[in-house]
Amino acid sequence: MSRVCSVCGRGAKAGNSRSHSNIATKRKFSVNVQSKKVDGQRIKICTKCIKTKVKPARVRVKKAA
Repeated sequence: MSRVCSVCGRGAKAGNSRSHSNIATKRKFSVNVQSKKVDGQRIKICTKCIKTKVKPARVRVKKAA
């Protein structure tokens, strides 16, 4: 399987690698995909999704004015 996040679907992007003389050659920007066990199943998940899954949900409280 390719480097694609199974949660958000992010994959590789194409771009240019620039030399000192500014010559462009094609290159690929891969997503940082890790193999992690979630709910008893091993899935490929990107680090951005891992951070948001671990982050506790913020509860906003309105202050009385």
